[in-house]
Amino acid sequence: MKQHWQQVLIRAETTLRTTIEVIDRAALQIALVVDDEDKLLGVVTDGDIRRALIRGLSLEHCVSEVMNKRPKLAALQDTKAQLIAIMEGHHLFQLPVVDENGRVVRLESLQALYKQPSFPNPVFLLAGGLGTRLRPLTDDCPKPLLEIGGKPILETIIENFLKSGFREFYIAVHYRAQQIKDYFGDGGRWGIRIKYIDEIEPMGTAGAIGLLPDNLPDVPIIVMNGDILTQIDFSRLLAYHNEQQAMATLCVRQYEYQVPYGVVSQEQQRIVSIEEKPLQSCLVNAGIYVLDHSLIKSIAKQKKLDMPTLLNQQLALDEVVAMFPINDYWLDIGREADFLRAQGDYSNFF
Repeated sequence: MKQHWQQVLIRAETTLRTTIEVIDRAALQIALVVDDEDKLLGVVTDGDIRRALIRGLSLEHCVSEVMNKRPKLAALQDTKAQLIAIMEGHHLFQLPVVDENGRVVRLESLQALYKQPSFPNPVFLLAGGLGTRLRPLTDDCPKPLLEIGGKPILETIIENFLKSGFREFYIAVHYRAQQIKDYFGDGGRWGIRIKYIDEIEPMGTAGAIGLLPDNLPDVPIIVMNGDILTQIDFSRLLAYHNEQQAMATLCVRQYEYQVPYGVVSQEQQRIVSIEEKPLQSCLVNAGIYVLDHSLIKSIAKQKKLDMPTLLNQQLALDEVVAMFPINDYWLDIGREADFLRAQGDYSNFF
């Protein structure tokens, strides 16, 4: 089934008459002119067509003669705030989003960006870890309750989901579980619902999913580690997962590190080159996932399981595991240095 915005994709040879029908039928006030690979060639609005008719063009002319060939565009990595800034700055109500190859991936509307959505999708937060690397800070306090910017890490996470329109939460607890339950209760203070999943023993980053109730709604679930600060747009993540028709979506982050030595390249027994302390780059697991409902039900109860193992199992079955790059702020608070950095970052990003 076509997404709504895909109904306004037209070819350059489309007549103005047909273009008017497309714009009217989709009620998006715009049509996107693309080639056979869905690369954007231009955009046309009903205003463009009216001006063309005033100039004397007929309804049988091709849309390529009146389209805007240099429209304002957004990139995949642009945040919600950036999208709004572009549209408001140029008095636009719609904005095409294209990938690195210029292919249209979605159409954003200013009205939709301002509208507060509401999603039935559950959010599962993993908050049962021992926080060993943050001792002694975690000797008497579970890591999710450590305060950054004057409030617990987990509270900031929940509030970010709340801003994106999510209301149903499950929290996996183990270490000092009662402290977390006492602080958040049933979620009524935030206008949300919170239920708890008790891990008798640590079950890995995916095992506790098997303890979720059987009556979850038949929609994807978002799973996230409870020690991550991020400004990711969770509604966009969910939309991306649905567009990809994926069994699972893994959020990834670009990670760079410098090798502290000179790296030697060789062929057989001869040195080809020596690069002093090169900067290496790779994609790493960002600890945020979207899982299809059927995958949730497949995880056996009371079984220890890590998320990489689960995703590799799906790959072995030829299931689609999509990748969602995070370009927004993201920090995994695993060590004391991360905790101190988060204290400085908080006022700038939250």
